[in-house]
Amino acid sequence: MAKASKRGAAAHEVPLVAKVFARLADGRFHSGEELARHLRVSRSAVWKAVGALRELGAELHAVRNRGYRLDSATEPLAAAAIREQLPRQVRERVATLETLWSIGSTNTALLERAGPRNGASEALLAEYQTAGRGRRGRAWLAPPGGAICLSLSWTFREVPPDLGALGLVIGVCALRALTELGMTGARLKWPNDLLLGERKLGGVLIDLRAESAGPAYVVIGIGLNVALGEEVLRKIAAAGLPATDLASGGLSAPSRNRVAAGLISACVLGLVAFEREGLKPFIEEWRSADALRGRPVDVKAVEGTTSRGLARGIDVHGALMVETPDGVRRFISGDVTVRPAG
Repeated sequence: MAKASKRGAAAHEVPLVAKVFARLADGRFHSGEELARHLRVSRSAVWKAVGALRELGAELHAVRNRGYRLDSATEPLAAAAIREQLPRQVRERVATLETLWSIGSTNTALLERAGPRNGASEALLAEYQTAGRGRRGRAWLAPPGGAICLSLSWTFREVPPDLGALGLVIGVCALRALTELGMTGARLKWPNDLLLGERKLGGVLIDLRAESAGPAYVVIGIGLNVALGEEVLRKIAAAGLPATDLASGGLSAPSRNRVAAGLISACVLGLVAFEREGLKPFIEEWRSADALRGRPVDVKAVEGTTSRGLARGIDVHGALMVETPDGVRRFISGDVTVRPAG
C-alpha cells in the first residue's frame, strides 16, 4: 500500500489550502481560530487559504462567530482508501496509485512517464487541475471535492486493431461502475461523453503514444461530475454545455473514493478484455446505452466540414453511422450535435 503514495509524497508537499479543505470536508462549521490552531498557522493564513478555495470554485459559507463551512460535505481523495477497495485481481495490475491536491493535467503527467509494464496500469487523481482539458482542448471545470479527475495508463504489447474504439470501451466501463454504485439512466454519446438526460455527466479523453511496429502506451482520462454545486453548474451551462452530476442524479453524498475505485476496477478489467477481444465484448452494451441512435444530428469532422442526417448507431469497429441524403456515411471521429426534431 505504501507503493500507492511514495512518489506523490516525496514530490508534492501538501499545501495549506489542501489541509484547510480536508478539515472543512465534513460540511460543518469550523472557526478560523480552530483551523489555525489545528494546522499551526495564523488566522490570516487560514483566511487566505479559504479565499484560494473560493477562487478554485469551492462553494464556501462564512458566518460571523461560527466560522467557515463547505456548502456540502465531501470526501477528500485518498490513495490508500481507493486501493483498499480494489479487487485483488485489479490491485495486482495497478503499479502505482496517487492522489494529488493540484496538477496541470493528470493525462499530461502520465503521458510524460515511461509507462508501466505490459498489462499493468498507473492511476493518478487530482482534486484540482489547473489545465484540465476535454476533447479538442476544451477546458474541464471541476472544483475541489466536486468531481473525479482520474487518469489511467496502460501499455499494450502491440497496437490493438480496434484501438480507435477505446473511448467507447471506457464509456461502457464507466457505466458498469456507475451501475455498481446504484446509478441508473446514464447513457453514452458518441464518441466519448456520459450523459444523464440531455446533460453531460462526464467524459473520456484518450492520449496515445505508439510506434508502428511496437507497443502502444495509452493514457485514459475520465472526468466525472460528482457534486459540482449550483454555481459551477450555472457557469458550465452559461458556456453552452449543460452539465449534471451524480448528486443531482440521485446518488446522495456519494463516496468519491468508492467512485474512483469503481472506475479504476471497471477500466482495468475492461482493458484486459479489450486487449484480448477488441470491441466485441462491449458493443451491445454500448448500443443499448446509445443516446444518439435514431436522432437527427450534425457531425462536424476534423477538417471542419459538417454532415447532417439521422444517427444509425455504431458499426463493429466503433464508427458512427449517419444516414444522410447522399447515403449512409461512416465517421471515425468528429463532434456531434443533436438537432431539434421536425
